Amino acid sequence: MRLLFSTPSFTYAGYPRPGLPIIVGDDMRPLQPVQDFIVWKLLGQGKHLSLLTWEDYGRRLWDFFSFLGANGLDWDEPCREPGKSPLARYRNWSLVELKLSPKTVNGRLRIVCEFYEWAGRNGLIDGVPFGYLATRRVTHNDLLTHARSDASTVSRPDLLIREPSLLPEFLSKEQLRVCRCARANASTMLLFDLAARVGLRSCEARTFPLKYVFNPAARADCLPSQMIRVRLDPRDMWLKFNKPRDVDIPYSLMENMYSYTLFERNRLSANGDARVECLVLNVYGKPYTRSAITEAFKGLSAQVGFRVRAHMLRHSYAVHTLARLRKEQNFHGEPLLYVRDRLGHSSVDTTMIYLRQVNQLASSLVLALEHEFDELFGIASDQDEEGLRRA
Repeated sequence: MRLLFSTPSFTYAGYPRPGLPIIVGDDMRPLQPVQDFIVWKLLGQGKHLSLLTWEDYGRRLWDFFSFLGANGLDWDEPCREPGKSPLARYRNWSLVELKLSPKTVNGRLRIVCEFYEWAGRNGLIDGVPFGYLATRRVTHNDLLTHARSDASTVSRPDLLIREPSLLPEFLSKEQLRVCRCARANASTMLLFDLAARVGLRSCEARTFPLKYVFNPAARADCLPSQMIRVRLDPRDMWLKFNKPRDVDIPYSLMENMYSYTLFERNRLSANGDARVECLVLNVYGKPYTRSAITEAFKGLSAQVGFRVRAHMLRHSYAVHTLARLRKEQNFHGEPLLYVRDRLGHSSVDTTMIYLRQVNQLASSLVLALEHEFDELFGIASDQDEEGLRRA
């Protein structure tokens, strides 16, 4: 079983539709009925989904059906005992054998559950192999949330796992410094800086356009002490929901990117297609793929001795930028709104989660001061005890 993606030569309803996931079986024919579901979900519905979401649907459904094939299971076999359906076995395998996080497993299960619901509506199965639980959807995030009566009730598959409320992981300033001193190649470090210093998503960093880069020293409107405002356009790169936004790039980073285009990128492009429009290239002169950037940061993690992932770098940008702006007296805007706009969040509620990390940084400072006080108190106690013994 293989997962393929359509090329621009594939047309649907008269238009090219590149990037459509195609799951083929051992006979190299589209695997049914899951391929019909993919076409219905990604091409038949009116809701616009990004190419990244298309890829997620393909990879998660392929992972599920690959599990079924490897274990000799049929997706539509009836479940005669609770917890023994193919879907339940897939969930348990993901948790126990692969040791995936509940959030990752739930993300996969939701898409597979969508497939089963579609199959049930179309009469392919008698019923879905799971039940539903009623949950309360909260639309407000304040101190009176628990007392509000306007929260809606929604149902969710009972196969989903309870996810612990975890704050986004981020790197400390010292960890960021250690990473930047690591012996990684220029392409990896450029991806690192675009995420950690600009707040780009992984897909945005690896598709950042070459044409956005220039020599800042040649422009009178660019000063070393200021940020360089750059408009990100979905026609030039991958952006979530194809939503354009402005980001601020440090002067020194623009210098590094320009230097990269003159030397390292020219060398790498000789190994591939010189017409590639992305800034960052791999050793083969091609843009980084989704899995390649993950492997690049895993390699960096092995060097520095702690976990480094692309999303952690974006979180680090948000936390440290928010903390810095809250202390900056010359900044007259609202720090939370500034970070929201740089990250491309649709709602400030999404950005507010970083406030807890900022408070965590402040708590670390308090703990350091308490430790310093404890040391002084310990010395004083020893002196008091010595004085009592002498008396």
